[in-house]
Amino acid sequence: MTTRQLSITWDYRCPFARNANEHAVAALRDGTDIDIRFVPFSLGQAHVEEGQPPLWEHPETDSGLLALQAGVVVRDRFPDQFLDAHLALFAARHDLGQQLQDEAVVRAALESAGVDADAVFAEIATGTPLETVRREHEDAAEQHAVWGVPTFMVGDSSVFVRLMNRPQGDGALGRSTVERLYDLAGGWPELNEFKHTSLAR
Repeated sequence: MTTRQLSITWDYRCPFARNANEHAVAALRDGTDIDIRFVPFSLGQAHVEEGQPPLWEHPETDSGLLALQAGVVVRDRFPDQFLDAHLALFAARHDLGQQLQDEAVVRAALESAGVDADAVFAEIATGTPLETVRREHEDAAEQHAVWGVPTFMVGDSSVFVRLMNRPQGDGALGRSTVERLYDLAGGWPELNEFKHTSLAR
């Protein structure tokens, strides 16, 4: 049986990325059979003007790269704690209104998820996480024409999605949302754009 695979981009500053990534986390926790991969994508780099130096050369000037690197370290070195840390970093920005370029904020979010923050920042200091973010960002941009978050990638298809709701702990909702998006992204490439002209309030 072929494994269903889906990748989703994230930048912790984007509220729509928060919504979509929460659905992905809820889907995984509810037992979806889709193999979901989380891909870092820097909105700061995406908005660098042509001819200007890339953000990777001066990461300290961007408000999102520190948290993005921390997320990548947890994803790759502490995968069992990634989902909790992922949600905590989104919550630090969107629930608490904190600034993610502040090391203390990122540390607190990691520690709230049971992650060894010292180990994460020691890894960040090596420069490897920044290189990982750069490589995965550039791969998404070059191979899938990704320009923002959240983008769902299924096979050769990539779809930018804005979900208006959060799963609010409803695993079944997260699972059905992600599986529906998987089917649309991978199975109906003829649907290029589908956007409501107004929002129900």
